[in-house]
Amino acid sequence: MTESPHIEYVIRVPFSLRVFFTKNAFRVGNLLFRDLAYSQESGARKKTLFYIDKAVAASHPDLAGDIESYFDHYHEDLHLRGIYLLEGGESLKNDPRCLDKIYADIQRHCICRHSYVVGIGGGALLDVVGFAAATAHRGIRHFRLPTTTLSQADAGVGVKNGVNFNRKKNFVGSFAPPFAVVNDSTFLKTLPGEHLRNGYIEAVKVALIRDAAFFDWIETHADSLNRFEEAVMEALIQRCAELHVAHIANSGDPFEMGSVRPLDFGHWAAHKLEQLSNFEISHGAAVAIGIAIDTIYSTQMGYLDSSSAKRVLSLLTHLNFRIYSSVLEMRDDSGNPRILEGLEEFREHLGGTLTITLLKKTGSRFEVHEMNEELVLKSIERLKALAGSSRNGG
Repeated sequence: MTESPHIEYVIRVPFSLRVFFTKNAFRVGNLLFRDLAYSQESGARKKTLFYIDKAVAASHPDLAGDIESYFDHYHEDLHLRGIYLLEGGESLKNDPRCLDKIYADIQRHCICRHSYVVGIGGGALLDVVGFAAATAHRGIRHFRLPTTTLSQADAGVGVKNGVNFNRKKNFVGSFAPPFAVVNDSTFLKTLPGEHLRNGYIEAVKVALIRDAAFFDWIETHADSLNRFEEAVMEALIQRCAELHVAHIANSGDPFEMGSVRPLDFGHWAAHKLEQLSNFEISHGAAVAIGIAIDTIYSTQMGYLDSSSAKRVLSLLTHLNFRIYSSVLEMRDDSGNPRILEGLEEFREHLGGTLTITLLKKTGSRFEVHEMNEELVLKSIERLKALAGSSRNGG
């Protein structure tokens, strides 16, 4: 390369990714939020703006009042600027008007870079509120209070924020670690069983790629998880969150500048399934099917032994996840399977180099840079047969 005069410095910006576990975060006497919010260098009262998932507010009708009472009690340190309700779910990430509203609220309430924006809800709400906070004033500190097992175990404890664009999941987004994540197990008490179960799949995923002992633990406690026993669910969420945060902090690529994304195991197919179903298939359900596809494919390619694959599929079905959907059979006008479009879209998402995480054994993963599409389709056919056999009692 031709020598040219230039200036170059390495800029290092330290980030802390902190996840706290508590109950009744806004009960007066629980000092966690107050102490975190007031830990900034400035001594001024901390202006705070809240966004709550409407479904969460409906299930916890005292929540807004509890927040107001909390801020009244600690009024010398905290300044409540507003509480707003937003629709939850994936539709929120498809609606650009939501971002416009949050930006307008931030401007109207004079929320600055030393203020806070707080999101209370599932992964979709946390994504949208986090993205708005990360981009307003080039970055406002934000708290996440995840309210589902899925968001407490995975989506809520990461560093990514995003919204959907042109039917592509998380096409627009940012990397902005939250000021703090507060996992309040009280929110889980009102969730329906399906939403409680969805978080289990991310625990299965991270166990498969990082921690064989954790996979064994999930197998052992599957019946307790199906009964939604509080202590077991809390243990699963805490270990899952710990493994996710450890990977982000120690992988050497927290903002995903490279193409290796082990935490996206099973997600190339999952994202496409969500899109093809118009997001009627939930993220957790889609990831379960995606994991099943890549597990069978790992076996078809000779990477993973059949007994390990059987354990994975058995655990998924034991936890009441479907391993197959008819959406996998959708074809385009030329008769090509549409699920395969997910590989090309994943390649684009990764920056041009396809990198898929596969299994060698439970707790051990590796990456490949191409997929045999014929064997992918055979893996899907195998899952269809297994799902049919299961329904027929075979």
